[in-house]
Amino acid sequence: MIGDWYDYCYIIMNIMTDFPGITGTVGGATMVTGTIFNIQKYSIHDGPGIRTTVFLKGCPLNCWWCHNPESQERQLQLVLWRDRCLGCGDCKRACPNNAVALQDGIPHIDKGRCLSCGVCAGACPTGAMEVVGKTVTTEYVIKEIEKDLIFYDQSGGGVTFSGGEPLMQPEFLEQLIRDCKSRDIHTAVDTSGYASWDVLSGMCGSIDLILYDIKHMDDQMHIKTTGVSNRVILDNLEKLSKVHNNIVIRVPLVPGINDDHENIVNMARFISSINVREVNILPYHNTGMDKYGRLGKEYRLPHTKEPAAQSLDSIKETLMSAGLYVKIGG
Repeated sequence: MIGDWYDYCYIIMNIMTDFPGITGTVGGATMVTGTIFNIQKYSIHDGPGIRTTVFLKGCPLNCWWCHNPESQERQLQLVLWRDRCLGCGDCKRACPNNAVALQDGIPHIDKGRCLSCGVCAGACPTGAMEVVGKTVTTEYVIKEIEKDLIFYDQSGGGVTFSGGEPLMQPEFLEQLIRDCKSRDIHTAVDTSGYASWDVLSGMCGSIDLILYDIKHMDDQMHIKTTGVSNRVILDNLEKLSKVHNNIVIRVPLVPGINDDHENIVNMARFISSINVREVNILPYHNTGMDKYGRLGKEYRLPHTKEPAAQSLDSIKETLMSAGLYVKIGG
C-alpha cells in the first residue's frame, strides 16, 4: 500500500514537471511547477541580511547590459563551453533530433531543431554541453530555502526571488511567497515592473520588500536598449507606491546609456514625487559577457567600461538633492 502511494506521487510529480505552471496537490500540500536557473546561497546584495536568491527563468526585456542572458528565455537552453570541448562528436551522434552539427570540430546547435532535451549534454564526456534551467516544484525550492533558516534568523535575512523576471511565472512565484510567509521567512522580489497590474497588485501585499528596477526615463531610449516601453513600468511603480510601503528603487547605471544628467534629474524628480525614498545605484559591469558566446548570442556593449567613481558621486548627489536616500550597490 505504501509502495502504491509513492508510485502515485512519483507519477503526479512527473506530470507536473512536464507542464510548468501546473498546480497539483500531493499529500495535502499544494505544489506548482516553475523554471529556475539558479539558487544562490549566502547572498548579501539582494535585500537585508544573509539571503537565498532564487533566480526564475524568463524575462520580457532584452537589456543590452544584462549579465544573466541565460535568464531571458523561459525554456531550458543549451550552452557550449568551447574550452572544454574535445570535438569528439559524441553530442552529434547522441542528439535524437539531428540538431547538432560539427564545424571545424566545434558543435553548432540548430535552434529550430533543438528541444533542449539534454541528451547531447549527457553524452558529452567533458561537460562542454550543459543545459541551463530546471523545471522544479515549489516544494523543491522551499526545501532548499529551509536549509538556510539559521542564517536568516541570525542576520535578519530571508529569500529574494529574482530572474529574469519573476512576475513572468505568477502562479509559481505566488505559491513560493505564500509558503515562505507560512514559515515566517522574509521575502523580497526583484522586478523590472513589466507585468500586468493585476499580477503585481495581486501578490504585493504578501511581499515584505520590493526591489524595483528603473532603467531609463526616456521611453524611446528604453525601447531601444531593453526592447520594451517604460510606460507600464512607471505606471505600475506609481500605483505600487500607494499600496506598498517598502520599495527600493534599483538603477543599473550604464555609461553612455542612462548616466546623462538629464535622465538622472528626470529620475530624481519622478521618484521623489511618489512614496519611495531609497535608491540603489548598481554600477555596470561586464562579468556576464562570456555567457553570450556560450549561448550563441551577441553582446551589445563590449567596449563599455565601469562608471568612474566621480560620475557615481555626482549622480548620487543629484538624487540626494531630491530628498532621496541613495546607496551605491544593492
